Amino acid sequence: MLDTLYNFFIFPISEYEFMQKAIVSLLILSLISPITGIFLVLRKLSLSGDAISHAILPGAAIGFLLFGLSVFAITICSLIAGIIVIASSAIFSRISKNPEDSSLAVFYLLSLALGVLIISISGSNLDLLHFLFGSIFAITDEILITLATITIFCLFVLAIIIRPLIIDSMDPLFLTSVSKAGPFVHLAFMVITVMNLVASFQAIGTLMAVGLMIIPATIAKFWSYKLNIIILIAIIVTMISVYIGVLLSFHFNYPSSPCIILILVFWYLVSFIFGINNGVIWNFIKTKHLEA
Repeated sequence: MLDTLYNFFIFPISEYEFMQKAIVSLLILSLISPITGIFLVLRKLSLSGDAISHAILPGAAIGFLLFGLSVFAITICSLIAGIIVIASSAIFSRISKNPEDSSLAVFYLLSLALGVLIISISGSNLDLLHFLFGSIFAITDEILITLATITIFCLFVLAIIIRPLIIDSMDPLFLTSVSKAGPFVHLAFMVITVMNLVASFQAIGTLMAVGLMIIPATIAKFWSYKLNIIILIAIIVTMISVYIGVLLSFHFNYPSSPCIILILVFWYLVSFIFGINNGVIWNFIKTKHLEA
């Protein structure tokens, strides 16, 4: 029994360097992705995160086309593409007085179409799959350094803006009445979101990157009302899920990104049923109590 558990959970990590790099890269992402996702959920921007994750695709494609597999070039081009999409949607929304999410949807679809077109013209189906679903077992030292740098920077900026960000997420009108920091906080947070997605796509692809942000945040909200507890639960769930997902991918030769997302969805279903904060069973118990 112990040998079986060791061979499944420990042996691949201890024996193979590519597994070590895969796990370390995902654990690094687990420190920032869930926190970003929590504030996206609080600000009702969950689908905006998904849109931005697709918006970085043309930047990655252009970086790949011009500089090959240069991690630095692809990261910078992806970051520029994401910021351009955010800025463009905000400008068009303000000029047209339409909701920002509708403008963002237009630009995200434009970016996705351009990215797929660029990759299809200049690359191969394999290149397209790499960008869309990532290649976690091909993580290099350069990518690890990039992920760590982006994560540290994002955590540093979050630490600076955390108080106005919480207020802006809960009551933006109050923040506007007491401070002029609202637009700056929103812009800084959206840049953090872009950077986080740029880092995530290096490991699990543009299509799955937003899953590391939104699903753990949604899971954690089923278990607590307190923000610090929600953040802690989201990080722990993400770390457990990426570890199990990578091991399943290794042992059964499944794609790693879908394995990770499916594990997260499993925890979501468990939380949906058993969570003490609006879980199905807990709501049923409270309802029966009130009826009595």
